Amino acid sequence: MITVLAGGVGAARFLRGLVRCVPPEEVTVVVNVGDDLERHGLRVCPDLDTITYWLAGLVDPDRQWGRADERHTVAEELRRFGHDTWFTLGDRDLATHLHRTMRLHQGATLSEVTAEVAAAFGVTVRLLPVTDDEVATRITTDDGRDLHFQEYWVRERGEPNVTAVRLAGADRARPAPGVLEAVLDAEALLLAPSNPVVSIGTILAVPGLRDAVARTAAPVVGVSPIISGSVVRGMADRLLPALGAEVSASGVAEHYGELLDAWIVDDADAEAVEHLAGRGVTALAAPTLMDDPLVAAELARLCLDTAADLRRRGVGA
Repeated sequence: MITVLAGGVGAARFLRGLVRCVPPEEVTVVVNVGDDLERHGLRVCPDLDTITYWLAGLVDPDRQWGRADERHTVAEELRRFGHDTWFTLGDRDLATHLHRTMRLHQGATLSEVTAEVAAAFGVTVRLLPVTDDEVATRITTDDGRDLHFQEYWVRERGEPNVTAVRLAGADRARPAPGVLEAVLDAEALLLAPSNPVVSIGTILAVPGLRDAVARTAAPVVGVSPIISGSVVRGMADRLLPALGAEVSASGVAEHYGELLDAWIVDDADAEAVEHLAGRGVTALAAPTLMDDPLVAAELARLCLDTAADLRRRGVGA
């Protein structure tokens, strides 16, 4: 079993390549839920849905999130009634949130609903929310506001300076069924090129997860989300400094620290390989910009080959 810790678009693009290398049924993905929110009375899970739509081949190719061939009739009508629609839900996407919310109200867990949604879209990768409990990523801005992550990123367009990141509820959360086993029993544990603060960081903040990653016998191989000191997508460059981490491929590796057995950086950051080797981290350089699914597959294959080589050498055991 291959287990991947994952956030949103970057992880989804990576997974699109991974399932070209191994049967999807052999892949388990533990997904961040700190971005989840309630809008118009509905439970919205952006990272779970983005990964589902990408793997189903139904994602909007321009935005790289949400559904392709989407309309926004409901959002337009809500605006007529004076509702604030800064977080716009498309009509097709709305059906997913309606189903999820109804099932949660009926007593189903988020894990159970996630499996239903994946099956409905023909996704055979095993998708697991890191927890069935509510965890919210909160952003403190330099003007003193405490914002939900989506308020900061979507409504405020990521413009305010960040002074702190808080994971509300993470300390009380429990890993969802199967999550710890997926980490501890994996043949390879991969950290997708996701935001290290509010995607992978939120996953690791759930009690038991960081310890499981540290204890697993599987080699832990990560992919840098930073290329040449810049993010490919998202706002990691706005959040890493709030944690005292450098915005660089090396800086993210050092942020993960002893959890990593190997780190893949982009060819543009090849100088980081020697730097990290001096700090005891096995690092390799390769193309990591995954606009082409073939590049994503080659990157995923490199991660798997690196994990297999580490396993043969007894690393991670």
